[in-house]
Amino acid sequence: MKRYLLTSLLALTISAPVSLSAQDEKEEKDTYIYATYFYCKTATQDKADELIKKNAAPIYDAAVDDGTISAWGWTSHHTGGKWRKIQYHMSDSVAGLLAAQETLAKRADEAAGGVDDGFAEICGAHDDYIWKVESGSGITDERASAGLSVYHVCSIANEERADEIVEKIFAPVYDKAVADGKIKSWGWSSHVVGGKYRRLGTMTGANFADLLEARGEILDAIYGDGENAEANEFSSICGSHSDYLWEILHNKS
Repeated sequence: MKRYLLTSLLALTISAPVSLSAQDEKEEKDTYIYATYFYCKTATQDKADELIKKNAAPIYDAAVDDGTISAWGWTSHHTGGKWRKIQYHMSDSVAGLLAAQETLAKRADEAAGGVDDGFAEICGAHDDYIWKVESGSGITDERASAGLSVYHVCSIANEERADEIVEKIFAPVYDKAVADGKIKSWGWSSHVVGGKYRRLGTMTGANFADLLEARGEILDAIYGDGENAEANEFSSICGSHSDYLWEILHNKS
């Protein structure tokens, strides 16, 4: 039995809450994430982190404070594929994401005063995705430093069924892991714009060792002896994936 863990980035520490009352559901706003996945030169990628901390972080932090965006973050590759860095920002609509992108770019240009800081030379290519948060544990006050991500390739015809299975079968197990202190947060997001990945899962923890141990316990709880028909159905819908471990270097909400 092949097991698939519902985890990934984007909102590594932030996701929409589940188990809401009818009134809360009515008032709860949607959450969208604009994520840029960078390809960087490994020899100089640490310099990119320094440039983000120095030049971008003050601008993005201020944008959270003034309501231009609801959250943002910067993460660094630990284990996985070719993506080396992620920068993301969040809003309650796709229009809000795109408007914020223009505003932030303008503010960055003004702050730079026409001087090229060399970031593009280090991280010269990227992939963009827009995600909609479907379910998860909500915002945590405890900042996590380790993130485990799974980017799923799913059948477009059946991917909404996968979301239903996550809500019914997976969410209670993940919520219990959060309540027990095994993980700090989890989330599940759907594709709006971007490449081949149709679904994104996120799980965060204090460190990679504890996070991976929790993952094993969660898989055992969900799949057990392999007889959970709906969990197996999920694996048939989202039958391919890419895993990443991310160091969460900065996030603000």
